[in-house]
Amino acid sequence: MSVRIYDLAAHGRIQVTGDDRARLLHAMTTNHVQGLKPGEGLYAFFLNAQGRIQADVHVLCLDGHLLLDTEPETRLGVYEHLDKYIIADDAYVEDVTDATFCLAVEGEGAAELVAGAGFTATDGLTVAAISASGAPGVRLYGPIAEKAAVLGRLAGAVPASAEELETARIRNFVPRYGADITDATLPQESQMMHAVHFSKGCYLGQEIVERVRSRGHVNRCLMGFRLAGGGGAPAAKTPMTVDGKETGEVTSAVATADGVFGLGYVRVPHNKAGAVVTIDGRAAELFAPAGV
Repeated sequence: MSVRIYDLAAHGRIQVTGDDRARLLHAMTTNHVQGLKPGEGLYAFFLNAQGRIQADVHVLCLDGHLLLDTEPETRLGVYEHLDKYIIADDAYVEDVTDATFCLAVEGEGAAELVAGAGFTATDGLTVAAISASGAPGVRLYGPIAEKAAVLGRLAGAVPASAEELETARIRNFVPRYGADITDATLPQESQMMHAVHFSKGCYLGQEIVERVRSRGHVNRCLMGFRLAGGGGAPAAKTPMTVDGKETGEVTSAVATADGVFGLGYVRVPHNKAGAVVTIDGRAAELFAPAGV
């Protein structure tokens, strides 16, 4: 498979500066932001007091500031949420989306291609090991004026469409906020538990996350599924059933040459890899994200 370039121009990019920036984000997200060193990053959730996910973000630690990469649907919400909670903190929030670019270079050999392009710190670029598709990936950020030049230096990669990215992320179990994760989702339901640090200290929504952990399970969780054979992809909210009884619903799906792949929430006790549910009269085998 060739290396692909996905243009993530629509993603929100929020810059946080000030001496209290790490402390502020540490207290407002589910992951250990204060442990980051320049050049490092992590994935995290913003929750409300009821423990429901309000946004997911990639947090990058850079010299002098933190950069938040978030979905287009939550760009404004993340900015306003942060701004609301800055009271006596030495922290400043700026939406730099329109002034910057974001390119995802993904596929086997992506890191080597980017390294071979010879980018240096003087280019004003940020390089982060983040994947949007589930394939090995590197994400590039920089001033919008440099975008064309950067693309020119990545001539070995193939520009890819949003539709291709959607197909890849669904097949590789990469949920997207606004489709597979919403403001009704609990962290444990998403199965993206690398976004949560359980010994970092207090944060908004922590009490609910800990309550779920002490209980040992949630009543539903996000699962992948594959429908073998031909036919179209089921629409979002299409029911999943077992023995004629509803046990979940589809959140995203895509038809490919080797079957229909999708994501959806499945209730206990059917939310297990290898279980079979029925979607639109067709059998679908469930799968879990890698490492679960």
